[in-house]
This record gives sequence, C-alpha cells and structure tokens, in this order.
Amino acid sequence: MTNPFIAPIATALDHSGGIAPPPAITITGTDALPSFFAVTDLATASIGMAAAMIARYRGLETDDLAPVTIDQRLASKWFDMTIRPDGWELPGLWDAIAGDYQTNDGWIRLHTNAAHHRAAALSVLGDHADRQSLAPVVARWNADDLEAAVIAAGGCAATMRSLENWQSHPQGKAVANEPLIDWHHHGPVTATDRIIQPDRPLAGIRVLDLTRVLSGPVAGRFLAAYGADVLRLDPPGWDEGAVIPEVTLGKRCAGLDLTQASDRHRFEELLAGADIILHGYRPDALPHLGYDAGQRRHINPALIDITLCAYGWTGPWATRRGFDSLVQMSCGIADFGMKNAGASKPVPLPVQALDHATGYLMAASAVKALLIRQQSGIVRSARHSLARTAHLLCDTAQKTRNHIMPPETPGDIDPRVEVTNWGAARRIRFPAVIDGVPACWNHPAGRLRSSPAMWW
Repeated sequence: MTNPFIAPIATALDHSGGIAPPPAITITGTDALPSFFAVTDLATASIGMAAAMIARYRGLETDDLAPVTIDQRLASKWFDMTIRPDGWELPGLWDAIAGDYQTNDGWIRLHTNAAHHRAAALSVLGDHADRQSLAPVVARWNADDLEAAVIAAGGCAATMRSLENWQSHPQGKAVANEPLIDWHHHGPVTATDRIIQPDRPLAGIRVLDLTRVLSGPVAGRFLAAYGADVLRLDPPGWDEGAVIPEVTLGKRCAGLDLTQASDRHRFEELLAGADIILHGYRPDALPHLGYDAGQRRHINPALIDITLCAYGWTGPWATRRGFDSLVQMSCGIADFGMKNAGASKPVPLPVQALDHATGYLMAASAVKALLIRQQSGIVRSARHSLARTAHLLCDTAQKTRNHIMPPETPGDIDPRVEVTNWGAARRIRFPAVIDGVPACWNHPAGRLRSSPAMWW
C-alpha cells in the first residue's frame, strides 16, 4: 500500500526552493501500531523524509544519492520511548492530577506536568493532591468554561471535540488553511563553502536547541545522529522528568537565564555562532524577551530559524499553550477513537504521534534549508505546528483498528550500551538506514544544565 504522507511532505519541503527531489524511500516490514489513524505510516514518512534530506545534503559532496531504507516496526517504536534503562528506572511520565476528566457536558484534559501549569489549574479548581479528589470538582463544570478559565489562569487544558466540530471551529478552519511547512525566505548571504563529510554530513553544523517536550527535542536528537553539534539551553529550575533521558541523546545541555544581562550576552554570542536555531516557545515568548525574528536575524543574518507552536500560526488560538495530548483532544482524534472503540472515555493515539512527526518534519526542513544555503546563499526559515500535523493525520481516519504490534524482542534493541548520567542503558535500533551514513550520537543522554554554554 502506498504511504499517504510521503507525497504531501515532499511537496511541503519542495516549496522551500528549486532543489532536486530527495531519493526514493524503501519501507520494510509489516508491523504497525493499532490505531484509527495511519500512525505508523506517519512515522515511516516523517522519519524517512528527514533521512532523505540528509542523503540529499550529503549528495552535494558526493554527487550521488545514498539509498534510504526505513524499518516501519522500528519507526513505530521511535514514536515512543526508545531508552531501556539497565539497573535503574525512569520516573513517571505524568503529574498526579494530569489527565482526562468528565465534565457535566463532556470531557476535558488537564496538562499539569509543569509546576506553573499545575498551579494555574489548581488556582481555578482548588487545592487537590490527586485525581480522586479533583474529579468531582471538574464534574460540576461545563468543559468549555473550565477550558477557558484554566487558559486564562496561564494553564493548559483542552475540551474534547469531534472531528466535525473542529473542522467548523474558527481555529480548525485557520489551521486547515495553513501550509504543512510555512516557509519564509531571507537573505541572500554569502554561500558557504563547508566541506561535507560523507559519513557524518552534519559535522560542524551548530544547532541551538531551545525546545521543550517533545517535538523540538526530537528534531535536535535526529540532527545530532548525523554529526550536528546540538547545544540545548534551559532556564533555571526547568525539568522534564522521564523525557530528559529520552531526548537529550546526542546533545550537550547548558543553562542560561535570559533575564540576566550576562546570560543574555552569552546567548547572543551563541546565537551569532549557530547555523540553526530550534525553538518551540509560544509565538509571543521570545519577542517578550527582546529576541523577535528581526532581532535574531540582526544578530545572525545566516541563521536558519526552525520553530513550532501547538495550535497554528493564525486564528484565535495562535498564542495558546498546548501539547500533543491536548491537540488530540481539541482536533477530534480522541473523540473519534472513543466512538469507534465503543469506549467510555477518550481514546488517544497509541503514541504521541503529533509531537514525533512534527519533530522529524522540523529536522527535515532544517536540513533542506542547510542545503539551499550551501548552494545559493539564500536563507530559509520554517514554521510548524502540532495542529497542522494533526490535520494531515486526520485525513486518514478509519473506523477499525486492523494492525497489531507484536511484543518487543531482543532483535529490536541496539547492542551498543549508552552510559547515561543515570546509568547504563540501551536503545531501540534506529529505523533509518542511509547507505554509507551511520546514525550515531557523540554524547549519551545527560542531565539538563550539565555542560557549559559554549560551542565546541
């Protein structure tokens, strides 16, 4: 069966400029995640197109196109947690009160993993330590009223809507009219004469990673697999629990406080030396700190700026906080799953596919922009959103879950041992194989703010 996502992703990438198309992608295997949506197809296509961009960038040096093969079973697993600790355990993924709650007219999801988002929700609902005590309080609210109150308090919540309701919603309509990848053209600058190492194509490329859970960190992890120097920056006190050992693979992690003059000066030095910046703050967050798109480009005219948001770049919710699980509730995915599973509560995707797919699309657009800058000196930036990725996925809605994913086997695991800051671990084998270009990471997963804020 033809993958329904490769063509639209290729078209979205091609809109960045007249560069030859990527190599064909060979997909192997038949195992797929059980879902009412084509989640495994999205995994193979997004990872495959990111790998194809690496092959195309490498081809600037070699004058050929290395074949790309994607194992769809492994791609499905790389849309989930890939790390397998040896002798230690990951902390829990979710806060004690995060999750889906029944209201007096439907369902709502509260996202409270971040301390300030938890505090915002509880400022509306009262002080509760667990879901058992909170559920009766939520049940007295109308879902839309509670959603609005939590959002107004600075928190994160999403009413469960149907596919049809989202399609007629002002934000759903706005997202449907946005491109999958929103390209912006800048420059020109002097074309680079960087020598590309065929076996490590991104060696020497500097990536400043300002992203949080989960799309942006996935993008940075992918770029690091092919040699990029990825430097993640976090503010004081920020933590992401179990996600950190998962997504810091290949990166150095530093900390800066952009409210402090000395750290702002260091940040501007890092920005000036970067090839790529990845960021996923809400659209008004960096401008509030004095680093809007114009200022970033003033500091570094050759900077490739790759960013994402949750709910799209236009429409009434353009600045709304959001995460994968919330967008699934808003756009109809969880409602469609519940109805067609005959379930009594929301049924989300089997993995956080919106996050992962958007992350690989960010990586693909970053490499495509590198390729264009290398050839012509023209600088491109690209904007992505979880909601626009969801719009693409929702076109594959079907009323049955036909696939199965057999249990994990030793053959799924990479034999190499990763010595993380928490202990030894192994990973699921990487699903992308680019002929002559091994995926390997220069750094094991590590703690946040454990490295100096400097380029190597």
